[in-house]
Amino acid sequence: MNKIQNKKWAYIINFIGICILFSLLMILFNSGILGTSTNYVKGILTTACYTIIMVASLNLLTGFMGEFSLGHAGFMSVGAYSSAIITNMLVDKGIPDIILFVIALIVGGFAAAITGTLVGIPALRLRGDYLAIVTIAFAEIIRVAFTNFAITGGGRTMSGITKLSKFSWCFWVMVICVTFMYMYVRSRFGRTVIAIREDYIASAASGINVTFYKVLTFTISAFFAGVAGAMYAHYMTAMIPTNFSFMYSAEFLTEVIIGGTGSLTGSIMGAIFLSALPELMRDFSNYRMLAYSVVLLLVMIFKPSGIFGTYEFSLTGALSRLFHKKEKGKGGAADE
Repeated sequence: MNKIQNKKWAYIINFIGICILFSLLMILFNSGILGTSTNYVKGILTTACYTIIMVASLNLLTGFMGEFSLGHAGFMSVGAYSSAIITNMLVDKGIPDIILFVIALIVGGFAAAITGTLVGIPALRLRGDYLAIVTIAFAEIIRVAFTNFAITGGGRTMSGITKLSKFSWCFWVMVICVTFMYMYVRSRFGRTVIAIREDYIASAASGINVTFYKVLTFTISAFFAGVAGAMYAHYMTAMIPTNFSFMYSAEFLTEVIIGGTGSLTGSIMGAIFLSALPELMRDFSNYRMLAYSVVLLLVMIFKPSGIFGTYEFSLTGALSRLFHKKEKGKGGAADE
């Protein structure tokens, strides 16, 4: 009972911390401190929100399930295009923007999840390099299909998408998505997936339906990639299939490895890095991929498990350690 109570308090404290962070950001934007850079900073943070969802969802596969996917941008493109098509059909119906945004997220997520299930059932019987090759092939098939479909622009830019991805909405969608992924990883389903990653043969021998759990995780990962795609489409308002190339998937995988495979905290930090780096290197844009390579090389040499490894940041844990140190310091002073 005490453990359950502690968990409830941990959730409450973490939620309060998120609310404080959101409030500080809104005060910063509304106070005029940033001046003309307000919209620019908002844009970077909005990009960070859907990138965090993408990197965290890929970490479900790479970090927690132990399988490499090099076609995750394909699921993002399915969510982006399907949600954009639906909202373009509904935009003149007088539906409030917030409802339209929710519809876009649901449509994008479920379209990507269905695609993930259809791809995952045959593909997840493979492992390692073979699975990576299949996911690359899937992403390329999707890209070529969107290039040839008239409804997606037929290879040209699909423009005129309603801009619905406001920072405040994207922030809370990101929080909900990461929370759900964290709860999944900590559930019995997540623990089973981790057991499969640690020893595939022993898990299968103990009666675990390995294929079912792998397809389930693959589908959930694809769902969140679709949600991120919907956010992306309604922020950019224009898309072209080449945006979702193999290199885009490789960038997400790079951030998973840099942040730490098996750490959602690492995914968040890696995604923030991925979002900020292009802006920091605006004058050296041709060397952006070189910078990724150098950072990845340094991480592999000095911290092969990633910056965070499997560590998860906990606000309650940080506060308890802080107060414990203070009490210990006071105790030491009293003893003297």
